Amino acid sequence: MAREVALEIAVQDTDGVRIATEVGASRVELCSALGATGGLTPSVGLLEAAVAVAAEAAGEGVPVEVHPLVRPRPGGFVFSAAELDVQVRDVRAAVAAGAAGVVIGALTSDGLVDEAAVRALVAAAGGREVTFHRAIDVVEDVTAALDLLAGLGVTRVLTSGGAARSIDGVDRLGAMARHSAGRVQIQAGGGVRAQDMGDLVAAGVDAVHLSAKGVRPDDGGPGGGGGSGYEVTDLGAAREARAALDVALGA
Repeated sequence: MAREVALEIAVQDTDGVRIATEVGASRVELCSALGATGGLTPSVGLLEAAVAVAAEAAGEGVPVEVHPLVRPRPGGFVFSAAELDVQVRDVRAAVAAGAAGVVIGALTSDGLVDEAAVRALVAAAGGREVTFHRAIDVVEDVTAALDLLAGLGVTRVLTSGGAARSIDGVDRLGAMARHSAGRVQIQAGGGVRAQDMGDLVAAGVDAVHLSAKGVRPDDGGPGGGGGSGYEVTDLGAAREARAALDVALGA
């Protein structure tokens, strides 16, 4: 049997969810302000709408899971008690809205996985899947972090292998996949391009994550920004990624 490698697309609106279903993605990571900040927690309204689109697609035999990012602000991943409280509330709200999982991450001031924070967020998820995001890429002892996250019930980690782009961290991605041995899924993400799929699949990752984003021009008018544009999920880029992954898998 051919090995399965899931495709996850980072999206910022319901059109992105529809595109993800069209190309056969397994999951979407739903977020806001992706390009400007690396992604922040989406509004409850957006999450509910995304879940509704996913439910409609599932009814037509095209399932896709919605996993919102839970990140209250831009910047680093060391959070205060108040910020953690907000994240716990956001995770609970995501579960109530029908999310299949959540994407989280928290570190201590000395650059370790924040065990207490992750434990609280996993508990708030109530059995839904939990992805630990690219905060892991700034942790020095990645193998210890994987062991800890596995013990805490984290489903997968999103990682570039510590590089700016996943293809440049492919050796570490392979080492992480071998070390985790299925206890925690390794999802490659970070500057992923269609031409990288073969090497990433060969490294043994469980999933590939990319944004497949383009820029849509503003319509203009008062307050319209005069053509600065905004990010959207690009159907062509998503199709190209899907096709490349299928080729890499021999589909």
